Amino acid sequence: MPSQQKILMFLFAFFASIGSFSIICVVLGTQNWVYSEIFYNDTNSNGIITISYGLFEGVSEKIVLGGAGLDKPPETFQVLQNLKGTGSPEVVNIFIILLLVLCLLCSVMSLGITCYNSVSNPYQDFFGPIAVYTWNAINGIFTFLSMILFVVNTEANQQPTKLFKGIPSGLQQLATYNSYGYSFWLLLLIIILNAATIMIVYFYQHARYSKKKEQQRPMETAPKDVILF
Repeated sequence: MPSQQKILMFLFAFFASIGSFSIICVVLGTQNWVYSEIFYNDTNSNGIITISYGLFEGVSEKIVLGGAGLDKPPETFQVLQNLKGTGSPEVVNIFIILLLVLCLLCSVMSLGITCYNSVSNPYQDFFGPIAVYTWNAINGIFTFLSMILFVVNTEANQQPTKLFKGIPSGLQQLATYNSYGYSFWLLLLIIILNAATIMIVYFYQHARYSKKKEQQRPMETAPKDVILF
């Protein structure tokens, strides 16, 4: 049976892994990744296109500020369907989804291993702390890469303009303002939880190693008998 200290430390790591898994599910299921405003004018009108979306679904609206033209009421759209045939934006969006699915797998492996270590003392390295370090490190790297790719897709690939259908002909895009929502920033919390899991297990390993070295250290204060010949 593991010691009480090990049980507590790995249970904390287990709950951190559960938190990481839950947040990834929230991130994949919510659509508040980014909110964009696209200011435009053309020969007939000028206005604003607003669009809010996630990895799978979004909502768009067109507001005419002056001139001829009709407003386009808010409507829901499918991100992958609207990005079909756009090239790089479509590929990057799919790649982000795949990365987050892999993050889900890493979280499952982490919570399984931490739970196992809280009730037993496995001898194999790939069932011990090394596995916890590995899965959480991979999870953090993939999550950070997802954040970078999403920003690149939004800013460099101009994903918001690719998603909106029905843009007026002869459109002259004046400016685009993007603000990232809570679904995007929750990715940072996933990285923090991954780092917390690694640190918890590391501190346990360090304390265990220090205690073991202390037990092996000879007693410096022990009395010594000196025999002179």
